[in-house]
Amino acid sequence: MAGKLTFTLADYQEAAAKWRKDLLMLPIIGIQDTLQYMTGRPGIRYKEHVAEINGNAQFGPYKPSRSTDFNLNLDFRTLETFMGSVVAKFEPNSAISTLLGEIGATKGDGQMSTPSAMHVLALIAKGLSENLNDAIWKGKRNPSGDLTIDLFDGFDTITENEIASGGLTEKKGNYMKLDDEITNVNAVDIAKKILFSLDPRLRSQDLNLYCTQDFADKYNEAYLMSHGGIIYNNQYDQQTVEGSNGRLHIVPLYNKNGSKFMHISPKSNMLVGYDQMGDVENVLVKEYEPFILSYIATMFFGVQFESIDKRRMKVIELKGY
Repeated sequence: MAGKLTFTLADYQEAAAKWRKDLLMLPIIGIQDTLQYMTGRPGIRYKEHVAEINGNAQFGPYKPSRSTDFNLNLDFRTLETFMGSVVAKFEPNSAISTLLGEIGATKGDGQMSTPSAMHVLALIAKGLSENLNDAIWKGKRNPSGDLTIDLFDGFDTITENEIASGGLTEKKGNYMKLDDEITNVNAVDIAKKILFSLDPRLRSQDLNLYCTQDFADKYNEAYLMSHGGIIYNNQYDQQTVEGSNGRLHIVPLYNKNGSKFMHISPKSNMLVGYDQMGDVENVLVKEYEPFILSYIATMFFGVQFESIDKRRMKVIELKGY
């Protein structure tokens, strides 16, 4: 059995070349618990401009002589993906043992389900997704850094920059700072206050309220306290904010933990960029030490709001952070 659990460097190198596209895609697949509420943009290498297009021309009663200057307003934003790299050392037999444990193989049937070199590389590739998930909100670009959180600016970091530069303000209608801390008592009232403050064009859309699990728990507790005697309250976990006609969905995300912002936006406005289509991204396996292999990979990744206009999103800054 020991022989069946041993692969040569050539086996791993062949698997890396053969399954390159799949291995590069695995970190993206691994963040689906977050990405399912956002819009993935494949094929983005470095920068792509996205824009909110507005104009002031209008239909009016038919007049052959009437003409109107159309003032086209393009609010350009830049979705930038940054090239990241990883060199992950691994000991093949330890990785194989981990996989055997995951599939529940026993000594009697283990040989029938012995993981291949591709399975080992997939285990490493998928493990990279956890750090990508954490950085989607909290990431802060630091070119000299060594961690995933240094690779790109996450949504919270972009938000802080927009507040500092005046892009998000109460006057513009795309920002609100709460006066009270959210508790098990007032969470429903605060959520409704936020809902009622939305621009009517934003409120008419199918929206996500990106928040922490803590907020979702407090909302459920407050809802239970205020609606306990009502017959239609037949479920504890509330999926949408009361009064939103089922349009404002409560989306608690574990990687929002510790965030001082809640974001309200349609899924289409939350862009996650990556490449996956070019030949610059790659996966290699090298041997620099006896018995130890190195998984070497490069890929592009970044996030951006398509628009910060009040008709497309609203940011809520929490008190107490």
